[in-house]
Amino acid sequence: MSRLSAPLLLTLATCLIAPAAMAQTPSSATPGPPPERPSLVVTIVVDQLSTNLFNQYRDRFTGGLHTLASTGLVYANGFQQHAMTETCPGHATILTGVNPASAGIPANDWIDRTTGAEVYCLAAPRNTLAHGRITDNGPVGPDQLLATTLGDWLKAGSPTSRIFAVSGKDRGAINLAGHHGDGAFWMTDGFGFTTYVEPGQTAEAKLAPVAALNARINARLAASPPTWTYTRAECRALEGDWTIGTETFHATLPPATGFKLDTSPILDELTLEAATELLDTQSLGRRGVTDILGVSLSATDRIGHAFGTQGPEMCEQMYRLDAALGVFMDRLSQLPGGVVVVLTADHGGSDFPERMQERGYDDAVRGDPALLGRINTALRDRFNLTIDPLSYGGSGLMVVGAGNVELADHRRDQIAAAAVALLRAEPNVAGAWTIEDVLASPLPPRNLSPQELTLLQRHRLGAVEGRSPDIVVAQWPNTTTVAGRVGGTLSTHGTPWDYDRGVPIVFWSPNMQGQERFFPIRTIDIAPTLANIVGVEAPKTVEGRCMDLGLFGAGDCPVVAPAASAAERRPSALQRTVTGMARRLGAR
Repeated sequence: MSRLSAPLLLTLATCLIAPAAMAQTPSSATPGPPPERPSLVVTIVVDQLSTNLFNQYRDRFTGGLHTLASTGLVYANGFQQHAMTETCPGHATILTGVNPASAGIPANDWIDRTTGAEVYCLAAPRNTLAHGRITDNGPVGPDQLLATTLGDWLKAGSPTSRIFAVSGKDRGAINLAGHHGDGAFWMTDGFGFTTYVEPGQTAEAKLAPVAALNARINARLAASPPTWTYTRAECRALEGDWTIGTETFHATLPPATGFKLDTSPILDELTLEAATELLDTQSLGRRGVTDILGVSLSATDRIGHAFGTQGPEMCEQMYRLDAALGVFMDRLSQLPGGVVVVLTADHGGSDFPERMQERGYDDAVRGDPALLGRINTALRDRFNLTIDPLSYGGSGLMVVGAGNVELADHRRDQIAAAAVALLRAEPNVAGAWTIEDVLASPLPPRNLSPQELTLLQRHRLGAVEGRSPDIVVAQWPNTTTVAGRVGGTLSTHGTPWDYDRGVPIVFWSPNMQGQERFFPIRTIDIAPTLANIVGVEAPKTVEGRCMDLGLFGAGDCPVVAPAASAAERRPSALQRTVTGMARRLGAR
């Protein structure tokens, strides 16, 4: 199969698809030239919104998702191109322009090899939490993020620009706000929107932008406890009963397992309310400079985990998310200085396997719970060990000794190699590698389509020395790696397959003409593209591709990447064919 290089695809799109007229109309009656730069950049990340789920409901949207899908530049083949499709690494790609391997975020957590302790992806022990108690993931901050973000680049040249982010999760907000953001807020049960406090700062000052909002939300929830029930008959029609292990899961609303705010559409509605509060109280987009607002919406992910993606719960979530985004988008369209919005996701997801089997997917299974025990038994016998040498950690397997601390003697490499051989012989394992083998593999060419990456290349793009597990494993598609528990987690993500990697990527600005673009792009392409629109220089370390979208008079994308290797410069068969066609057309 011929490989479609990124520059070639961009050239084809430019030649074959006439650029849409995207000039904006100012608030006065007299038309004028479009603003040179947007006053506000808004990045909307819908946690676990796969391309499949987006397309499933696309023709039924009537609110904000309809506005984006019908009048935006829709890239139908967007990708998180790495293998470990989780929330933290996915968010880390969006505004840094680099893969998780360069961002330093291989997974939601990893194992400290010297202590055996779990390390959260945004752990920051030097900080405290503004709400005054240890909840969620403990003290957090951007310290573990080894890359800078679009907001950091903007701040370097425009110190008065404001950078805010809000989410249902800390990792959703902090990754979007970057290292020099003015505020990153996330929802905490029983408090409202909280944040982290660095040494020398005060909780009162850090919470000031959301203090009034928290008071209103808490008063409202106390006066009228929230509920979640049907608004659509078509969603009610998706009710049913499924056997999960030894339990029966009844898919209905209100949830049979009980109402929780963070596994309901209300979480996103509150997050968008907080985004609107920041928009107003911080005068974002109305101060003569470019500001950035990140909005990470977590409810789709939490509903997907708790109830799956194909039941009445997700159906109602899609409609309510669309409606809430409609109100928010209406507000953005009223900004006088111009706004550019990008919508994407940190990863995709799939339904729970029991319902998938009923719908004809016979290969949909849960992972073998005895797999690790079977491998450990074989390794203990082979190496005459008294304890199990493998344990789960950091979204993979660790080779450990006493106290779950990484085994540091000469047997470690031998055990890891033997474990990989045993795993590869398992019928449900598509691939397994030691971390040394992954890191020794060269990074794939930057112009290689994300659809053509091998399993090893996908893992390489997310591998971080000292943080990734000792052994990475890929099970075959439609394998759900969690056991499944009613009232807990029924479905998950985190695989290298396209139902977890494929995400929508949509750029939008008021008064632009909608257009569908089929060629693959990656979430790492978002930051350099926005940087070009905003007029800031992206670091040369950026791995994504800048795309000229024709918005706000942005000029040609600057060349920021290092020179391509000889292999990358070598034209593919398709490139040679198109070049020949162009020459023949030019000769006519």
